[in-house]
Order: sequence, then structure tokens, then C-alpha cells
Amino acid sequence: MKTINTARRQSLRTSLQWAGALALLALLPACNRAMQPALALEPGSDTACVLDGMVLKEFPGPKGQVHYAEGAPDFYCDLIELFTALLMPEQKRPPSAVFVQDMGKTDWDHPEANWIDAKTAFYVTGSRKRGSMGPTFGSFSSQLDAENFAKKEGGQTMRFAQITPDMVNLTGGVAHDATMSR
Repeated sequence: MKTINTARRQSLRTSLQWAGALALLALLPACNRAMQPALALEPGSDTACVLDGMVLKEFPGPKGQVHYAEGAPDFYCDLIELFTALLMPEQKRPPSAVFVQDMGKTDWDHPEANWIDAKTAFYVTGSRKRGSMGPTFGSFSSQLDAENFAKKEGGQTMRFAQITPDMVNLTGGVAHDATMSR
């Protein structure tokens, strides 16, 4: 009788070990998804800016997108708006990824695709080029492309960490943009 109980216990232990292993295997895809970096999404023809509702595809200049651990990404029709959202103290939701368009590889007037990690990009601030909200930043994956753009269009090359809240102040916005009244 002692042999039967030992055999049953061993069988039960083996069954529990298999059940535990199967449960862990079932969790692996979810863990893998959580560990994968976010991928940039191409906005559709009706994708609107989270701040002002402007349709991204209707305006020139680089666009931005912010991904979070949960939910759909936020899209921005202009990099000044993107940085305003990222740098303001009321921003409490930490992004899992931020993307901008590489203007060295896409057309300024009709930018498409060519998304790059915003934190590794080179930015040109103070150029003559305009975006959806007036003056904006250019974003580039290559420092040489950024410097060439700055030589042609004016401005200065900076890195992500060098951009400060006072550089992206949206107060006044459309009210002070003379191009919006035409």
C-alpha cells in the first residue's frame, strides 16, 4: 500500500510540474510582446493630431508619434507640439517610444514613412522651414543631413536632450502666426 501512495504522489507531482511548465509557456508570448520595442505606425489619411485635431497628411514638415505601454499612440502634426507634450511638467504618462520622421529621407512638403527614434535623432531648430503650426524643427537620422539642412535653411543642429521647454512654447500659437490669416 505504501508503494501505491508513493506512486500516486509521484504521478501527482509530475502532473503539477507539467501543468506549471505549460502555464509558463502560455505566458511567454505576453512577456515577449511587453519586451519588444514599439514600432512606428504610418498615419492614415484621416489621422489627426492629438492636441488640435489637424489631419497630419494635410500639412508639411515632420510629424511625431508617442507610444505608451497601454493604448493607441498619440500623433502630432508638428514637432513643436510633440516636444511641448513631452517636456511639460503635467505629462505624467511615461512614453515607451517616441518617433519622428527622417527629413533627410522624405519630402518636407509631403512627408511619408521614414520614422526614426526621436531620442537618437538630430534636430535643426530655428530654420526658415515651416510646419503645420509655423516655425518647426527638422528631424534627421544623420548629423551630416541635419548640418546640410541648417546650411541651406538656417538654424542650428541639436540633440533630443538639448531641446528645452522654452524652445517649444506654444503660447500665442495661431494668434501670432501671420501665415494663418491668409
